[in-house]
Amino acid sequence: MDDIFATPLQSGRLIQTRIAIVGLGLMGGSLAMALQGRCAALLGVDPDEETRALAVELGIVEQASSHPGEILPQADMVILAAPVGAILELLANLPHLHPGPAIVMDLGSTKTRIVEAMQALPERFDPLGGHPMCGKENTSLRHAEAGLFQGAPFALTPLVRTSAGARALAGELVVATGAHPVWLDPTSHDQWTARTSHFPYLVACLLASITPSVAAPLVGPGFRSTTRVAGTSPSVMLDILLTNRDELLAALADFQLELERLEGYLAGAASTELQQLLEAGRQRRQELLDQAEKGKGR
Repeated sequence: MDDIFATPLQSGRLIQTRIAIVGLGLMGGSLAMALQGRCAALLGVDPDEETRALAVELGIVEQASSHPGEILPQADMVILAAPVGAILELLANLPHLHPGPAIVMDLGSTKTRIVEAMQALPERFDPLGGHPMCGKENTSLRHAEAGLFQGAPFALTPLVRTSAGARALAGELVVATGAHPVWLDPTSHDQWTARTSHFPYLVACLLASITPSVAAPLVGPGFRSTTRVAGTSPSVMLDILLTNRDELLAALADFQLELERLEGYLAGAASTELQQLLEAGRQRRQELLDQAEKGKGR
């Protein structure tokens, strides 16, 4: 697309749309909270009884069930806010759960496999992929908040078959949450998130694992911020890592080359080269942050 930050014209259709969210954890719950009063109805599906009860008690959704077949046929738009593996299973079963027509969107952290599965849906479904770039280490509904998406990039990966109406509604929904849409293809999404999200998680885990317990008295802000994402549940991350394996292996290969350079500079006490390497990293980080901020204003 010519401009990945371009937003399709809003249709004003969101307020008339009945939305069912499958998965009422941090992401699904926060999305429902952000959409309060902005759509015709909010319905929920979640396997956990306590989560369903809390969602209804707090008015996050009007109705909730553990059975998708009880909820999904009521919806004009189905949003899959489950782990990647569960999203793939839901897409395979969706033709048996919803008579259509319906717009189908997901919040999964990888997109290639999900968009491929969406392509196989019957024509009565109008699908596109989605991924809000925000979150917390604690993924339960109790940690959900309406402002979670505020100011965040929200990737949208339409299919060739995705209608203009579905694109417009997705763009309207993203803006309603306070996020800004980033339109791109699923391959680019997975390449970029491998470096900006998934590989940093692995690095944080490895850094935490090589730090001995006796060092705990000197754990400060630097260690806490660098390893923050290592607090994410491995059960949430496993599907993400395995469905983006090729891109992660490519990132790992590049990282190993840089580690070898770093090791050589340190071993040789090459202060000039070491400073240049560190300065290059500092400058690239600032470039990325500046470009990300510029994208928010488009």
